[in-house]
Amino acid sequence: MQDLGSCAERRGGSSPFDRTIRRKNMSHLIIYYSFSGKTEKIAVEMAKNESADVFEIKDIKPFGKFKAYTAGIIASIRGKAWKIKPPDVEITRYDKITMLAPVWADNPPPAFNAMLELLPSGKSVIVKMVSVSGKSKCKDRIESIVKSKGSNLDQFEDIKV
Repeated sequence: MQDLGSCAERRGGSSPFDRTIRRKNMSHLIIYYSFSGKTEKIAVEMAKNESADVFEIKDIKPFGKFKAYTAGIIASIRGKAWKIKPPDVEITRYDKITMLAPVWADNPPPAFNAMLELLPSGKSVIVKMVSVSGKSKCKDRIESIVKSKGSNLDQFEDIKV
């Protein structure tokens, strides 16, 4: 399977945010997963407004819409995690972590679930789920995972786009 690159590249463009953006002396990291590019836009704008670092979660094996809307949806409903590329940022050095992802069948996508499993303990975590309806049913599941990692879910928000 060919490497489809970042969301922007999959849509035919390029993005200045294809790599992790790092700002010095910051303790806020925004982590996002975006399949269509909508979540990417929100995450990048949020990072600019909050002077935060930003990191894109990437699948180890990029896939197309068919797999996303079949196997991806099923994995999402089951709370499964798929392999992601290792983060190229030291997550433990941040005090506050904001995580964004699209909603797939009322749940986070498998790549986002994988990133939740990598959360270090003792962090303040904010989760924002992005969807057309502005509704998800995954707060309890996400809060349980964050707590199991020894961190706190300080805020959960559904964003309507």
